[in-house]
Amino acid sequence: MNLRSIDLNLLVVLDALLDEAHVSRAAARLNLSQPATSSALDRCRHLFGDPLLERGKGGMRLTPKAEALRDPLTTLLADIAAVVDAPEEPLSHIRRTVRITTADHPGILIAGPLHRALARSAPGIDLVIQPWHGAPAALDSLARGASDIALSVFPSIDEAAFHCETLLNEHYVVAMRKDHPAAAGFELDRWIAFPHILVSGRGDTRSPLDDKLAALGKSRRVGIVVPSFLMVPPLLEDGDLIAMMPAHTLPPDAAGRFHVVAPPLPVTGFPLHLAWHRRRDKDRAVQHVAGELRKVFSGL
Repeated sequence: MNLRSIDLNLLVVLDALLDEAHVSRAAARLNLSQPATSSALDRCRHLFGDPLLERGKGGMRLTPKAEALRDPLTTLLADIAAVVDAPEEPLSHIRRTVRITTADHPGILIAGPLHRALARSAPGIDLVIQPWHGAPAALDSLARGASDIALSVFPSIDEAAFHCETLLNEHYVVAMRKDHPAAAGFELDRWIAFPHILVSGRGDTRSPLDDKLAALGKSRRVGIVVPSFLMVPPLLEDGDLIAMMPAHTLPPDAAGRFHVVAPPLPVTGFPLHLAWHRRRDKDRAVQHVAGELRKVFSGL
């Protein structure tokens, strides 16, 4: 192949097209017109002898050939940039949307502080907080380029493909209304004598806590299952329900509204991880958002 006949700008456009799987979004990302981006896609299809992007259910999808090109292309462009050593784009000039997949627990913590921090440091970066469908789905979304960052608990992860770091080590607390009858002399039997709130996005009616209780020959009644921690505080104030929940999901004014204590039996907490696909390692917008996320969690 005659490399002199290849326009390297085509590869830059192709990288954006494969990343976004959408001509209009790729055009906006590159500050190109949609016709120019469509024309570049046609030239890439001719160059590689493959459709690269095909219409599918719900939008465009990458062909197998395009999927195989993604990582090598990203690596190639990063290497070229390192050789050329182009000046770093000022944060104030970046115009990007960064997509974060997270459950409502971290989402509650980050949305406001992160938006305010970016408004100061990189006002052209917009955020999309994406719904949560579990850790495996989050990793798949990162791998496909449908998400840029994920906040979750990742028990195991392919470190060759993903960056993963711990942002926070969470612990559990038990919360109930201030004048709850279980508050005085709180202990295990008083705790399980009242109905509990269980938070589950899948509608589960049991959790690892129930296994711990069963090992002690005890059980509890789950009075209500809700999909979001945002629904817990009003339920606690409205009756005799009790909730065990991650400490950081409590509202800021929890000390004045609720009686909050440690669980009366050992309950293991969990780490909250920050992850992205390795092809985002040199993505300035994604790395800046990740840095702001670290600052948000360090202040908790």
